[in-house]
Amino acid sequence: MTAANYPEYSGRTEGGRRDYRGLFPGVFTMGNLVCGFLSVLSVSEGDVVTGCWFILLAAFLDLLDGKVARLAGVESRLGMELDSLADFMSFGVAPAFLVHAIMLGSIGKWGWIIAVVYIMAAGYRLARYNLLSQSEEKQNFLGMPVPVAALGPVTFVIFSYHIWGDLQYSEYLISMMILFSGLMVSQVEFEAVPDRFGRAERVKLVLAILIIVALVINARLTLFPIIAAYILTNLVRESHRLFTRGVDKVRSRSGQD
Repeated sequence: MTAANYPEYSGRTEGGRRDYRGLFPGVFTMGNLVCGFLSVLSVSEGDVVTGCWFILLAAFLDLLDGKVARLAGVESRLGMELDSLADFMSFGVAPAFLVHAIMLGSIGKWGWIIAVVYIMAAGYRLARYNLLSQSEEKQNFLGMPVPVAALGPVTFVIFSYHIWGDLQYSEYLISMMILFSGLMVSQVEFEAVPDRFGRAERVKLVLAILIIVALVINARLTLFPIIAAYILTNLVRESHRLFTRGVDKVRSRSGQD
Protein backbone atom coordinates (compact mmCIF):
# COMPACT_ATOMS: atom_id res chain seq x y z
CA MET A 1 0.00 0.00 0.00
CA THR A 2 1.21 3.53 -0.82
CA ALA A 3 0.23 6.92 0.50
CA ALA A 4 -2.10 7.28 -2.48
CA ASN A 5 -4.32 4.62 -0.96
CA TYR A 6 -4.90 6.91 2.00
CA PRO A 7 -5.80 10.38 0.69
CA GLU A 8 -6.58 11.48 4.25
CA TYR A 9 -2.92 11.05 5.20
CA SER A 10 -1.22 11.83 1.89
CA GLY A 11 -2.77 15.27 1.47
CA ARG A 12 -4.42 14.29 -1.82
CA THR A 13 -8.05 14.07 -2.78
CA GLU A 14 -9.58 10.86 -4.11
CA GLY A 15 -8.99 12.18 -7.62
CA GLY A 16 -5.25 12.32 -6.94
CA ARG A 17 -5.06 16.12 -6.83
CA ARG A 18 -3.04 17.82 -4.13
CA ASP A 19 -5.23 19.30 -1.39
CA TYR A 20 -3.57 22.18 0.43
CA ARG A 21 -6.48 22.98 2.74
CA GLY A 22 -4.99 20.75 5.44
CA LEU A 23 -2.00 23.08 5.74
CA PHE A 24 -4.04 25.79 7.46
CA PRO A 25 -5.06 23.90 10.62
CA GLY A 26 -1.64 22.21 10.60
CA VAL A 27 0.05 25.59 10.99
CA PHE A 28 -1.94 26.28 14.16
CA THR A 29 -1.24 22.80 15.52
CA MET A 30 2.50 23.17 14.98
CA GLY A 31 2.34 26.62 16.53
CA ASN A 32 0.72 25.03 19.57
CA LEU A 33 3.54 22.48 19.80
CA VAL A 34 6.26 25.13 19.44
CA CYS A 35 4.66 27.30 22.14
CA GLY A 36 4.75 24.38 24.56
CA PHE A 37 8.45 23.88 23.91
CA LEU A 38 9.17 27.61 24.24
CA SER A 39 7.33 27.61 27.55
CA VAL A 40 9.65 24.92 28.90
CA LEU A 41 12.69 26.86 27.65
CA SER A 42 11.46 30.09 29.24
CA VAL A 43 10.81 28.49 32.62
CA SER A 44 14.17 26.70 32.57
CA GLU A 45 15.80 30.12 32.04
CA GLY A 46 13.92 31.57 35.02
CA ASP A 47 11.29 33.55 33.09
CA VAL A 48 8.16 32.02 34.62
CA VAL A 49 5.61 34.58 33.45
CA THR A 50 6.75 34.35 29.82
CA GLY A 51 6.45 30.57 30.10
CA CYS A 52 2.86 31.02 31.26
CA TRP A 53 2.02 33.28 28.33
CA PHE A 54 3.42 30.75 25.87
CA ILE A 55 1.02 28.14 27.29
CA LEU A 56 -1.85 30.61 26.92
CA LEU A 57 -0.84 31.27 23.32
CA ALA A 58 -0.75 27.51 22.75
CA ALA A 59 -4.33 27.28 24.09
CA PHE A 60 -5.44 30.02 21.70
CA LEU A 61 -3.85 28.24 18.74
CA ASP A 62 -5.38 24.94 19.87
CA LEU A 63 -8.81 26.59 19.89
CA LEU A 64 -8.28 27.88 16.37
CA ASP A 65 -6.91 24.75 14.71
CA GLY A 66 -10.04 22.70 15.31
CA LYS A 67 -12.36 25.47 14.14
CA VAL A 68 -10.23 26.13 11.04
CA ALA A 69 -10.22 22.42 10.21
CA ARG A 70 -14.03 22.25 10.47
CA LEU A 71 -14.50 25.41 8.38
CA ALA A 72 -12.12 24.10 5.71
CA GLY A 73 -13.69 20.64 5.80
CA VAL A 74 -10.33 18.92 6.30
CA GLU A 75 -10.79 17.17 9.65
CA SER A 76 -8.69 14.02 9.56
CA ARG A 77 -7.38 11.25 11.76
CA LEU A 78 -3.83 12.47 11.17
CA GLY A 79 -4.74 15.98 12.28
CA MET A 80 -6.38 14.65 15.42
CA GLU A 81 -3.34 12.60 16.39
CA LEU A 82 -0.98 15.49 15.72
CA ASP A 83 -3.19 17.81 17.74
CA SER A 84 -3.10 15.39 20.68
CA LEU A 85 0.70 15.25 20.57
CA ALA A 86 0.88 19.05 20.57
CA ASP A 87 -1.63 19.22 23.45
CA PHE A 88 0.37 16.71 25.46
CA MET A 89 3.44 18.91 25.14
CA SER A 90 1.76 22.26 25.75
CA PHE A 91 -0.85 21.30 28.35
CA GLY A 92 0.69 18.20 29.91
CA VAL A 93 4.47 18.48 30.03
CA ALA A 94 4.85 22.29 29.96
CA PRO A 95 2.53 23.17 32.90
CA ALA A 96 3.85 20.25 34.97
CA PHE A 97 7.41 21.46 34.36
CA LEU A 98 6.39 25.03 35.22
CA VAL A 99 4.66 24.16 38.50
CA HIS A 100 7.47 21.80 39.48
CA ALA A 101 10.05 24.52 38.83
CA ILE A 102 8.32 27.16 40.96
CA MET A 103 6.71 25.06 43.68
CA LEU A 104 6.72 21.26 43.54
CA GLY A 105 10.49 20.98 43.48
CA SER A 106 10.61 22.40 47.01
CA ILE A 107 8.64 19.53 48.55
CA GLY A 108 10.98 16.74 47.52
CA LYS A 109 9.84 13.42 46.06
CA TRP A 110 6.15 14.27 46.48
CA GLY A 111 6.69 17.16 44.10
CA TRP A 112 7.85 15.07 41.17
CA ILE A 113 5.25 12.40 41.97
CA ILE A 114 2.47 15.01 41.68
CA ALA A 115 3.98 16.32 38.43
CA VAL A 116 4.30 12.82 36.96
CA VAL A 117 0.73 11.90 37.93
CA TYR A 118 -0.50 15.09 36.27
CA ILE A 119 1.37 14.25 33.04
CA MET A 120 0.02 10.69 33.09
CA ALA A 121 -3.54 11.97 33.62
CA ALA A 122 -3.16 14.38 30.71
CA GLY A 123 -1.91 11.58 28.43
CA TYR A 124 -4.78 9.31 29.44
CA ARG A 125 -7.34 12.09 28.94
CA LEU A 126 -6.08 12.84 25.43
CA ALA A 127 -6.06 9.16 24.44
CA ARG A 128 -9.61 8.68 25.75
CA TYR A 129 -10.79 11.75 23.88
CA ASN A 130 -9.45 10.35 20.61
CA LEU A 131 -11.23 7.04 21.17
CA LEU A 132 -14.55 8.67 22.06
CA SER A 133 -14.40 11.02 19.09
CA GLN A 134 -14.25 7.97 16.78
CA SER A 135 -17.21 6.17 18.29
CA GLU A 136 -19.67 8.92 19.13
CA GLU A 137 -20.39 12.60 18.87
CA LYS A 138 -20.50 14.14 22.32
CA GLN A 139 -21.85 17.60 22.96
CA ASN A 140 -19.79 17.93 26.13
CA PHE A 141 -16.33 16.79 27.22
CA LEU A 142 -16.01 13.66 29.33
CA GLY A 143 -13.53 14.68 32.02
CA MET A 144 -11.82 18.04 32.36
CA PRO A 145 -10.28 19.11 29.03
CA VAL A 146 -6.49 19.10 29.17
CA PRO A 147 -6.14 22.77 28.11
CA VAL A 148 -8.46 23.83 30.94
CA ALA A 149 -6.46 21.79 33.44
CA ALA A 150 -3.30 23.57 32.26
CA LEU A 151 -4.83 27.04 32.28
CA GLY A 152 -5.88 26.74 35.93
CA PRO A 153 -2.38 26.90 37.49
CA VAL A 154 -0.96 28.97 34.61
CA THR A 155 -3.50 31.79 34.93
CA PHE A 156 -3.14 31.68 38.72
CA VAL A 157 0.60 32.35 38.37
CA ILE A 158 -0.08 35.28 36.03
CA PHE A 159 -2.77 36.59 38.40
CA SER A 160 -0.43 36.30 41.39
CA TYR A 161 2.44 38.10 39.70
CA HIS A 162 0.07 40.85 38.54
CA ILE A 163 -1.47 41.45 41.97
CA TRP A 164 1.46 40.86 44.33
CA GLY A 165 4.47 41.03 42.02
CA ASP A 166 5.46 37.48 43.01
CA LEU A 167 3.96 34.04 43.52
CA GLN A 168 1.69 34.01 46.57
CA TYR A 169 -0.47 31.23 48.07
CA SER A 170 1.62 28.72 46.14
CA GLU A 171 0.01 25.86 48.07
CA TYR A 172 -3.03 26.36 45.84
CA LEU A 173 -0.93 25.14 42.92
CA ILE A 174 -0.45 21.79 44.63
CA SER A 175 -4.19 21.50 45.25
CA MET A 176 -4.97 22.36 41.62
CA MET A 177 -2.48 19.86 40.23
CA ILE A 178 -3.93 17.05 42.37
CA LEU A 179 -7.58 18.01 41.81
CA PHE A 180 -7.22 18.55 38.07
CA SER A 181 -5.37 15.25 37.63
CA GLY A 182 -8.39 13.50 39.10
CA LEU A 183 -10.88 15.53 37.07
CA MET A 184 -9.12 14.79 33.78
CA VAL A 185 -9.59 11.04 34.21
CA SER A 186 -13.04 11.34 35.82
CA GLN A 187 -16.49 10.90 34.30
CA VAL A 188 -17.46 14.50 35.06
CA GLU A 189 -18.90 16.27 32.02
CA PHE A 190 -17.56 19.70 31.09
CA GLU A 191 -19.56 21.90 28.78
CA ALA A 192 -18.03 22.56 25.38
CA VAL A 193 -17.88 26.02 23.83
CA PRO A 194 -20.30 25.99 20.86
CA ASP A 195 -19.02 26.87 17.39
CA ARG A 196 -22.23 28.77 16.71
CA PHE A 197 -24.63 30.51 19.05
CA GLY A 198 -28.25 29.90 18.14
CA ARG A 199 -31.35 31.54 19.55
CA ALA A 200 -31.41 29.11 22.45
CA GLU A 201 -27.88 30.12 23.40
CA ARG A 202 -28.26 33.89 23.58
CA VAL A 203 -27.21 33.89 27.22
CA LYS A 204 -23.98 32.11 26.32
CA LEU A 205 -23.38 34.60 23.51
CA VAL A 206 -23.81 37.57 25.86
CA LEU A 207 -21.53 35.86 28.39
CA ALA A 208 -18.90 35.22 25.71
CA ILE A 209 -18.98 38.91 24.70
CA LEU A 210 -18.57 39.99 28.32
CA ILE A 211 -15.62 37.62 28.73
CA ILE A 212 -13.93 39.02 25.62
CA VAL A 213 -14.45 42.59 26.87
CA ALA A 214 -13.01 41.68 30.28
CA LEU A 215 -9.97 40.08 28.67
CA VAL A 216 -9.37 43.11 26.47
CA ILE A 217 -9.56 45.45 29.48
CA ASN A 218 -7.18 43.45 31.70
CA ALA A 219 -6.36 39.88 30.73
CA ARG A 220 -3.82 39.36 33.52
CA LEU A 221 -6.46 40.18 36.15
CA THR A 222 -9.47 38.39 34.65
CA LEU A 223 -8.07 35.20 33.13
CA PHE A 224 -7.88 33.23 36.38
CA PRO A 225 -11.37 34.22 37.66
CA ILE A 226 -12.85 33.25 34.27
CA ILE A 227 -11.17 29.83 34.26
CA ALA A 228 -12.09 29.28 37.93
CA ALA A 229 -15.72 30.23 37.24
CA TYR A 230 -15.90 27.80 34.30
CA ILE A 231 -14.52 24.93 36.39
CA LEU A 232 -16.74 25.65 39.41
CA THR A 233 -19.84 26.02 37.23
CA ASN A 234 -19.29 22.61 35.67
CA LEU A 235 -18.61 20.99 39.05
CA VAL A 236 -21.80 22.47 40.49
CA ARG A 237 -23.76 21.35 37.42
CA GLU A 238 -22.38 17.82 37.72
CA SER A 239 -23.14 17.73 41.46
CA HIS A 240 -26.70 18.81 40.76
CA ARG A 241 -27.03 16.13 38.06
CA LEU A 242 -25.78 13.41 40.41
CA PHE A 243 -28.05 14.63 43.19
CA THR A 244 -31.07 14.63 40.89
CA ARG A 245 -30.22 11.13 39.66
CA GLY A 246 -29.92 9.91 43.26
CA VAL A 247 -33.28 11.43 44.18
CA ASP A 248 -34.92 9.81 41.14
CA LYS A 249 -33.50 6.40 42.12
CA VAL A 250 -34.81 6.78 45.67
CA ARG A 251 -38.25 7.76 44.38
CA SER A 252 -38.36 4.84 41.95
CA ARG A 253 -37.49 2.40 44.74
CA SER A 254 -40.10 3.94 47.02
CA GLY A 255 -42.71 3.59 44.26
CA GLN A 256 -41.85 -0.08 43.82
CA ASP A 257 -42.18 -0.72 47.56
